[in-house]
Amino acid sequence: MGVLFSISTANAEVEPATSSTIIEEIESGSEGRITIDIPPAILRLILDEPVKEAPTQEGPVLHHGVNKMSGYRIQVFSDGRNQHSLESRAKARGAAILAKFPKYRGQIYSYSESPNWYTRVGNFQTSGEASEALSELKRAFPGFASEMRVVKTQIIVIK
Repeated sequence: MGVLFSISTANAEVEPATSSTIIEEIESGSEGRITIDIPPAILRLILDEPVKEAPTQEGPVLHHGVNKMSGYRIQVFSDGRNQHSLESRAKARGAAILAKFPKYRGQIYSYSESPNWYTRVGNFQTSGEASEALSELKRAFPGFASEMRVVKTQIIVIK
């Protein structure tokens, strides 16, 4: 599907991890109500190397591995109506974009913040990069264009 990772929950409460990995702790503590699926290569990067952001006058310094920083994504889906079909509609929107733009593989993020579902695309470090991509996506998907917009958020950059 192109999602970097996905988490599904069923109102589970999870205690902070004290041993093993946080992922194993969440899955075992949820008694099967939470499943976390992260590709092994990404998991190694997340668990073995710290996530760093060191701002400078020229922007953040990217370290080898996974870098989390402030940036931009393009929101291509946001809805809280028709609760029974929201997840599939959010993921379908991401799949449609990925089919036409394979360069966004691993950069399609579908998630829920009750009662809404969102799908966002990309990891853009500047608003200019995000705006260019937004124009490209709006031209390719005129039926979704009125729903698309650039949002400021935490992004992931893998160096």
